[in-house]
Amino acid sequence: MSIEIKLPRSKPESQGVNSSGIERFLKAVEDKLLDLHSFMLLRNGNVLAEQWWPPTTPESPNVLFSISKSFTSTAIGFAAAEGLLSIEDQVLSFFPEEVTPNIESNMSELRVRHLLTMTTGHAQDPTASMRDEADGNWIKGFLEIPLEEPPGTRFVYNSGASYLLSAIVHRVTGQTLLNYLQPRLFKPLGIMDITWDTCPKGIECGGWGLHARTEDIAKFGQLYLQKGSWNGKQLLSESWVEDATMSHITTERENGIDKQQGYGYQFYRCRYDAYCARGANGQFCIVVPERNAVIVITSRVTNMQEVLDLVWDNLVSEME
Repeated sequence: MSIEIKLPRSKPESQGVNSSGIERFLKAVEDKLLDLHSFMLLRNGNVLAEQWWPPTTPESPNVLFSISKSFTSTAIGFAAAEGLLSIEDQVLSFFPEEVTPNIESNMSELRVRHLLTMTTGHAQDPTASMRDEADGNWIKGFLEIPLEEPPGTRFVYNSGASYLLSAIVHRVTGQTLLNYLQPRLFKPLGIMDITWDTCPKGIECGGWGLHARTEDIAKFGQLYLQKGSWNGKQLLSESWVEDATMSHITTERENGIDKQQGYGYQFYRCRYDAYCARGANGQFCIVVPERNAVIVITSRVTNMQEVLDLVWDNLVSEME
C-alpha cells in the first residue's frame, strides 16, 4: 500500500529565491491572460511557491499528454538496470510473432535507443496510422509503417515510438507499465491514484494518457534532479539519468528556441543547461540542475514558448 508523501515547504528567500520574481511571473500570467491550471516551484527539494487556478486544486489529476513519455522512458531505465533489455536490442526481437518478410526488411535496423530518441527513420509521426489498425493491434500497425531514412539519422517527433517502448516493457516484464512502475517509482515517491490510458490490447499508451497531480510531477522532476536518488536510496541509475537527459540528436528544426536544444530519452533539452518533460497545451516539468530547481506547470495555452520565456525571465533569473 502506498503512503502519500508531501514535499517540504519553505519560504523563497530561505532558499535563495527572490519573491519578487515569483510575483512578476504570476502577474505576467494574469496580464497575458494565460490559461494556467497549476504552478509549483521547487528549490533544494523545497516547495517555495504554488498556485492553483479554479477549478484545478492540489488534488486534481492533470492530463499530462506527452509528459507521459518521460515516465515511459524511466520504465525502460529500470528494465535495463534489471537486465531485462538493452537499448541496443533490436525492436523486432521483442515481437517475433508480428514479423513478416516486409517488416523484417523494413525494421531490422530499428533499436530501442532509436525509439527513445525519436530517431526511428519515419518521415512523420506514425501514431495516427498505428491507431487505425483494424484489429486494435497497435504494435503491428507501427511495424508495418515504412521507414524512409536509416534509424538514428534524424529527429522526428514520434508518439508511436513511445507506445512501442511501453509495449516492450509489457513484453519483458509480463506486467503493465503502470504495475511495473508502482513498486519502483510511484510507491517510493508516495505517488497515489495514478491512471494511464491504454490501447485496445490493454497496453498503456506510453506517449500520452498519464493522469497525475501537480505535486506528483514535481516529485518526478525532483527524483531526476537528485540523479535517481530518493531519501538516501538509489531508485534509478545515476548513469541512466545522465544519459536520458543529455542531447543525443539535434532538434534544430523544431519550433521554439527551447525545443531546439536537443533531445534525450523522451526529454527535451532547454536553455540554461536545463531539461524538460513537456506535454501538449503547456504541461511542463522543468529541471534546472545548475539552480537545483524544479518547475512544474499545467495549463492550456497555444504558445508554450511564451510560458517558458516567463519562467526563465522571472523565476530562474531570480535564483542566487
